[in-house]
Amino acid sequence: MRPSFSTLLPAVFGLLRVTLLSTLLAQPLAAAPNELETLTAAYERGDHATARAGFERLSRAGVPAADYNLAVMHLRNELPGASADEALRLMLRAADGGFVTAMFGLGQLYETGNGVKRNLVTSHQWYLKAAESGSVDAQVSVATAHFLGRGAAKDLGLAARWYREAAKGGDVGAQYLLASMYEQGDGVDRDLRLARYWYDVAARNGDVAAPGKVKEIDLKMSLQPG
Repeated sequence: MRPSFSTLLPAVFGLLRVTLLSTLLAQPLAAAPNELETLTAAYERGDHATARAGFERLSRAGVPAADYNLAVMHLRNELPGASADEALRLMLRAADGGFVTAMFGLGQLYETGNGVKRNLVTSHQWYLKAAESGSVDAQVSVATAHFLGRGAAKDLGLAARWYREAAKGGDVGAQYLLASMYEQGDGVDRDLRLARYWYDVAARNGDVAAPGKVKEIDLKMSLQPG
């Protein structure tokens, strides 16, 4: 049984998305997903003591999601003696356990300087780990770092590669940006057909500017010789 998204607490740093891993399902505590749901419900009722005790027990049993949830509670100052250092330790352990959400969370921590010294290079390294493990949000972050040369070498080819991965994963912003790169020939060979394809995908997924770009590309293509 795959645990629901509600088994993970939302992050204090705002943009963190939940990625649940098969590694969670393979934890030694077979009932972990159900227990996480029960404990998260306690947290949402404001019963932080029950949530903390349960997450700590699951953490000792080796469940990365519990490490992550405890880290978030430390970051939110919801635990007695809340500590940024302890939050970082727990987040690192969850990431080292293969938990993609924690990898992305570490990228955000180092990007924002929340509880750690701000370091865009380290942030990019964690985003890259999460991106390579399938996090669409991390793929966007990696692409943007290479597009801007922010925390990573400016490389439009790599930016296009990671925007493409995120676009295939359903990120509408990445779909639009990838279309623009094909339209302009930024980091890729200029290709109006592929530009139109990705603008159309973005339009069908709700991007408000994309329908106009589809019409614009159609006009450009109709004016091409042959």
